[in-house]
Amino acid sequence: MEPIIQMSHIDKTFKVLKRREGIKGSILDLFSREHTLLQAVNDVSLDIMPGEMVGYLGPNGAGKSTTIKMMTGVLEPTKGDILVNGRVPYENRTKNAQDIGVVFGQRTQLWWALPVIESFKILKDIYRIPDRVYKDNLEYYDELVGAGQLYHKAVREMSLGQRTLCDILAAFLHNPKVVFMDEPTIGLDVSMKSKIRTLVSNLNQSKGTTVILTTHDMGDVDALCKRIVIIDKGTVIYDNEIEHLRKYFGAYRTVKFKFKANRKDTKGMVAHEADEIRALLAYKFPEAETLQVTQEEQWVQLLINEEEARMMDVIHSVMEQKEIVDMNLQEISTEKVIQKIYEGGVL
Repeated sequence: MEPIIQMSHIDKTFKVLKRREGIKGSILDLFSREHTLLQAVNDVSLDIMPGEMVGYLGPNGAGKSTTIKMMTGVLEPTKGDILVNGRVPYENRTKNAQDIGVVFGQRTQLWWALPVIESFKILKDIYRIPDRVYKDNLEYYDELVGAGQLYHKAVREMSLGQRTLCDILAAFLHNPKVVFMDEPTIGLDVSMKSKIRTLVSNLNQSKGTTVILTTHDMGDVDALCKRIVIIDKGTVIYDNEIEHLRKYFGAYRTVKFKFKANRKDTKGMVAHEADEIRALLAYKFPEAETLQVTQEEQWVQLLINEEEARMMDVIHSVMEQKEIVDMNLQEISTEKVIQKIYEGGVL
């Protein structure tokens, strides 16, 4: 089976005007147009198979959006080769658009003043969706998430969650082979996030749609993606299954302590306790390079790598010095794993 998306040694460099400060600088800019080169994407190679759901992650400014724009044909790479559905997307933008769907968390492709069903009818004509396919999809949407009750409601009267839900339905309406989703659940409550994750998962499985998901919500990644790709400073630093990432960090544990308050300034007290614990552990476990101490509201939180320091030894060291009133043990979350990669490039 051939990959549905193939990217080989893709670079994207932007020419950015170098602007001077102040009025004098603005006048000089009129006569001297100095530019600097900004490399947004650097030698990215990626193959994505049909039906995969891939989390495409990275900090702000990492190059995620630029890569997505090249996949959709909006931007042309400075260097390298890219194929989506067997086509060069920036050379075949119209044909490429017929086979992809796009969802942006804070933008809508629905007509603001019209009922949702009217927007769907317009999209049906734009994409030349056969009547049978259109009818079947509407019925399927209603069966999955009860979307029928929203079809005759004006978009402007909808909540953010309802509008996002309908935007996702619109992106899948023409049965695209690939759907790009950029922060689809941003700003939504827990209930609506769960409904959207269920919807996307079912559409992926029933229609075999390839989904590329960019998000900062690790709940979306955990619920939907088996594979994640992490990009930082324009370069791919991780590309593997999410379970492999969890296994890599299997030795990490998080321990949270709440100590007996001995002064009114709770926030200041927690900061003071965190400093003392940090100094204690640096003395007791000098070789534990990844042992971290942070504060979280009324808790002092420790991140422990048991390959460097046994969790029970750390707990006993703290108990010998401090009066603990509460304690919480937990596995390291996917969010913490991603954060560690951003901060330390551990892979």
